[in-house]
Amino acid sequence: MSKNSKKESQRKKRRLFLAIIMILFVGVVLTTSTYAWFTANRTVTVDAIDVTVTTSEGLQISTDATNWKSVVTNADITGASWSGVNNQLPQGTNLLSPVSTDGTVDSNGYMEMFKGTIESDATTGNNLLTAVKSTETNGTAGDFVAFDLFFQSTQEQDIYLTSNSSVVAKGTSTGIENAARVALIKEGSVAYGSAASAAYALKGSQSKFIWEPNYDVHTTAAIANALNNYGATIPATGGSKVAYKGVTAAIPTGVPLNSTASAYFADVNPATTGSLASGIPTTAYLSLFKVAAGITKVRIYMWIEGQDYDCEDRASGGSLTYSLQFSIDDKAA
Repeated sequence: MSKNSKKESQRKKRRLFLAIIMILFVGVVLTTSTYAWFTANRTVTVDAIDVTVTTSEGLQISTDATNWKSVVTNADITGASWSGVNNQLPQGTNLLSPVSTDGTVDSNGYMEMFKGTIESDATTGNNLLTAVKSTETNGTAGDFVAFDLFFQSTQEQDIYLTSNSSVVAKGTSTGIENAARVALIKEGSVAYGSAASAAYALKGSQSKFIWEPNYDVHTTAAIANALNNYGATIPATGGSKVAYKGVTAAIPTGVPLNSTASAYFADVNPATTGSLASGIPTTAYLSLFKVAAGITKVRIYMWIEGQDYDCEDRASGGSLTYSLQFSIDDKAA
């Protein structure tokens, strides 16, 4: 082989080597990039949901305003049967998907939810968010959990959410539990002894409470997501409650992930809507609302907030357990 041929061969090897390095570098960049919501290649979010609602002594709950108990489970939620029931609890192959809301409640007493999708702009290559309204229906399909819970009380009294309440990973954690939300909408009360049908008809949206149970815990990927897409710096643990922009209308044409356009987004501030940290002392209780003597209807929502920093690709998958415990005593053990 001539000297020139050897040099040409060496140049080709160097170019090949550099090309391989570039491919590997791009691969690393792509696999370490994170985005709010989930990108189009992710087809699952939460694989299984367990819901348990319990009460302390002196307060009874029901999913049909007829059969009263102290513990409500998945079976009670999906098994409720009465005129107008609209309990949605994704089960089986129906998986929980990221949605977002600013907490707006419509005339039917339902909180408006919007399901987002990440799309790539053909011109710039930037990731854009579009969203459609996610309408709840009765059954085991849907993008989020929603159900009616009835409280029966012999007197007017305050209701508290105890520190035994939580949203945790069932099995291996992916971090998706850190993007979980729970909302409680008090829809009205009827007198003690009223027919169940009178309680069913309540939909007044008298008060609204949004709870973010794991606001002060973030994964490494979520920290990168907050910085890269929103320019926000958050700690792994012990951080403050973070205000965010909840989706308030359908987004037909893609907008940047960090958009604050008032036509599509509105402020949601956990510092003013209330938030209970996981693991706080059991003597600390979160005041929710007051129930009247009789039956009070509350609409409960459980979802993965797409606008949360922790809602990113690496958190996709896993299973969650939502546990709510209500008390009428803010000093109970």
